[in-house]
Amino acid sequence: MIKRVSIGLLVLVLSTSCVSKKIYNDLENKYADSKKENRSLADENADLLKAKNQLELDRDGLKTDLSKFKAELEKLKADYAAAQNKFRVLQDSYAALEKNSGDALQSNMKKNRDLLEQLDEKGKVLALEQDRLSKSAQRLQELEDLIAAKEASMKKLKETLSKALNSFEGKGLTVEQKNGKVYVSMENKLLFNSGSWAVGSEGKKAVIEVGKVLGDNPDISVLIEGHTDDDAFTASGPIADNWDLSTKRATAIVAILSENKKISKQNLTAAGRGEFSPLASNSTAEGKAKNRRIEIILTPRLDEISKMLNEIN
Repeated sequence: MIKRVSIGLLVLVLSTSCVSKKIYNDLENKYADSKKENRSLADENADLLKAKNQLELDRDGLKTDLSKFKAELEKLKADYAAAQNKFRVLQDSYAALEKNSGDALQSNMKKNRDLLEQLDEKGKVLALEQDRLSKSAQRLQELEDLIAAKEASMKKLKETLSKALNSFEGKGLTVEQKNGKVYVSMENKLLFNSGSWAVGSEGKKAVIEVGKVLGDNPDISVLIEGHTDDDAFTASGPIADNWDLSTKRATAIVAILSENKKISKQNLTAAGRGEFSPLASNSTAEGKAKNRRIEIILTPRLDEISKMLNEIN
């Protein structure tokens, strides 16, 4: 993560010819380390998204297993009923054979004993299966309730953010909920001047309002993504390209959020997407404006769901 003090020093190095080459090289190395850390955080975020998708696949697999277990239970019940019917038939036969020879009687008595043992064994298996299915169904219901609660909390978070950012409507800021996440999108016209990663006063107000809401929701993971249009970055200075610029803009937002002491820095991730995730076509000025943006993506923590899935498995 690129700290603001590092950015300030880097700009000072480039604009002041009196600074020694050693200081310049040290700052360059720090900047390279920061970019490496940013890439690592982006990879970690991708892993978290992959883990969420795997959890959803595991949940679907559990539902399939539950249906299978229910079908097996019905079969066991049918087998048990058939065995009981067969036992009643044998009892009738036993009554009829009481008048026959002792050998025939002993033979039927042995069959009856064997059948009783089979019925007892099937009854035990059925009881165990019923108990297992009951526990699995209960845990699955608890998992579904937890997921529903997460969805409800994200909906409430979206409503809170919309209310807090109401004064910025029509200024390039939108709030929406999709795929179990809340997206706060801010166009660059609200935040940055062209080619700059310094946040303007109006944009900083909006970011601070977002930070107030996040400070009251410590169980939310926050991914800040920087985006650009596809115009090549040509200005001189420390910026290499659009990807570099989008990353610096993302870390500038992280720096403002970090000023809020209620926000855990462990929940913050900065990532640069450059021009590679556009919202609209870059063939028009309107489309380019939509693509130049910062997205703050809020995701609920999945620790409880992961723990519950491990308990079910």
